[in-house]
Amino acid sequence: MNILTPDFLASIYQKEKESTLHGKWITYKDFENILKKYELVFDVSQIGTSEENRPINQLKIGKGPKKILLWSQMHGNESTGTKALFDIFNCFLNSTKQELTTILKECTLVFIPMLNPDGAQSYTRVNANDIDLNRDAVDREAKESKLLRKILEDFDPEFCFNLHDQRTIFNVEGTNNPATISFLAPSEEKTRALTTGRKTTMNVIVAMNKMLQNIIPSFIGRYTDEFYPTATGDNFQKLGYNTILIESGHYPNDYQREESRKFTFFSILQGVYHIATASNFTDYEDYFSIPNNDKIFFDVIHRFPNSKNDVAYQYKDEIINNKLVSKLIKIEEDSLKGKIGHNEIVFES
Repeated sequence: MNILTPDFLASIYQKEKESTLHGKWITYKDFENILKKYELVFDVSQIGTSEENRPINQLKIGKGPKKILLWSQMHGNESTGTKALFDIFNCFLNSTKQELTTILKECTLVFIPMLNPDGAQSYTRVNANDIDLNRDAVDREAKESKLLRKILEDFDPEFCFNLHDQRTIFNVEGTNNPATISFLAPSEEKTRALTTGRKTTMNVIVAMNKMLQNIIPSFIGRYTDEFYPTATGDNFQKLGYNTILIESGHYPNDYQREESRKFTFFSILQGVYHIATASNFTDYEDYFSIPNNDKIFFDVIHRFPNSKNDVAYQYKDEIINNKLVSKLIKIEEDSLKGKIGHNEIVFES
């Protein structure tokens, strides 16, 4: 496997990070005006509209035989992947590094940076009609779901990258580290059989994990492969499109998801580079060496001398007066034994 070096990744990220995008609330208007600059090297087009008629855009680049489809923000309040994609766009726009030219020679890439602009605007998981696009792969009731399926069938990619954010509750099993990046090769049916497609998907994840272990060891987890009959990744995998799920999570003191943005950028670039340079995708066993996700975290825990009085809180994000506000909400738990707060406040007697 050709693994990108930490020095290369850090250097190119520092140069190409899209400075106009930051924070967790990313809407279509935040990048609408910068799309034009990518027309120099990408084929940029509007491929459809959302339920509330907001534009949905596609960027296409490369002329290689290996076709890859990447999309972000099918959940409107999960924007880390979107920021990382624009950082990727800047790499192809500005850099002639050999690693990037190799990707463009070997691959054709199609990006949908924001599939759910209505949910992004209101900072909700669902679309304007209260449909979870990630559970609409079978019925395809939403315009956005129909559009994604059309792009999938027209482009006919060998690989897909499905970019999401995960909550701050997750840790890497067996550690007290948050699951900053979690990967999944989705199951195709309820027995979770290791099909050829899943093994191929696992191979790409192995390459991304090897890279990240050189940078944030023990902060990488494996998302549950429970089969969800209506989920996008599960259905695309079942249809023969090898679908890699990346869940961008929490990193210490990184509630704006700027550090996890960087590691998501690293993961996408490594994954695409591996696809571009690999002659086969047969080695997959190391996928199972990635620890599972576990759930030991709360955002804040108040500790008292009598541990039975400890209280846990989670942040709830909402838009108030056109600003993203995070409120601490008390969580009712019978016991906080074995639980950890990203922040802990100790009250002494």
